[in-house]
Amino acid sequence: MLSSPDVMACSRTCSRILGLSLGTTALFAAGANLVLLFPNWDVTYLLRGLIGRHAMLGSGLWGGGLMVLTAAILISLMGWRYGCFSKSGPCRSMLTALLSSSLAFLGALICFITSGVALKDGPFCMFDVSPFNQTQAWKYGYPFQDLHNRNYLYDHSLWNSVCLEPSKAVIWHVAFFSILLCISLLQILLVVIHFINSFLGLFCSLCEK
Repeated sequence: MLSSPDVMACSRTCSRILGLSLGTTALFAAGANLVLLFPNWDVTYLLRGLIGRHAMLGSGLWGGGLMVLTAAILISLMGWRYGCFSKSGPCRSMLTALLSSSLAFLGALICFITSGVALKDGPFCMFDVSPFNQTQAWKYGYPFQDLHNRNYLYDHSLWNSVCLEPSKAVIWHVAFFSILLCISLLQILLVVIHFINSFLGLFCSLCEK
């Protein structure tokens, strides 16, 4: 059976791993959101203001990215007992754990919700709005929001027939927002593990005293 010092050492090691994992996911989230600003690696859409509101919101940059990265740094410092955390007591450590967990959870949750809404609404692209193709009229918008009886996520025949520009707009949108959705879900799971780990560390430190 593990003693309190062993559990505390285990808890610090877990914090180091969780901090590194959260930091890595934050960088991937920021990268995925950054790629969404350049459909088909073309900067002209961003310069012309033809980027969808979900990508422009940048929840992967500041939510799943910066907020989670800040929390990851705090968690890592706690794990390594570096700087001001070298001699921090259990109450201070728990307070820091709660703050870092809340920050990371909020950022990941914002990114998760935004990604889910983005997948529901579909990509921002140029499409034909003419009735029955009598006269051609194109505009930029969200064509899949009006398809109440068909879900574009499951009907792949719509992927190349509705959006005229950018090319492969649906694939680009679905791929990278799905990545953001999965990353933010993983971040939420890591935050929950970190909270449990911090609680166990606090409990063992109090028992030791």
